[in-house]
Amino acid sequence: MKKTLIVGATPNTGRYAYLAAEMLTDYAHEFVPLGIKKGEVLGRQILDIKQKPTIDDIDTITLYIGPDHQPEWYDYLLGLKPKRIIFNPGTENRTFEQMAKARGVEVLEACTLVLLRSGQY
Repeated sequence: MKKTLIVGATPNTGRYAYLAAEMLTDYAHEFVPLGIKKGEVLGRQILDIKQKPTIDDIDTITLYIGPDHQPEWYDYLLGLKPKRIIFNPGTENRTFEQMAKARGVEVLEACTLVLLRSGQY
């Protein structure tokens, strides 16, 4: 299935990024949690985005960080060569979207949870 990088991952079970991890698991998609928070998501250690870890074979990046916090990660995230980036509600960012499109990355302004539930993921 589609290996998905959750940017803005958190161990807080009430946050949408955590719910996305649960639902990705339910739909048999591998996920990699990445963010500034420390801890685990469903038994997987959250990778520290500040370390810019190498992550291979990313199909989808799903964003859970607001546009004000995205610019410092543009080059790193695009360097992971995702096939698409999902800008969840509240993360929309025209500048980043245009940069991604210019590199041939599919861009969606959508909700990961809705895409999964509706079979559009």
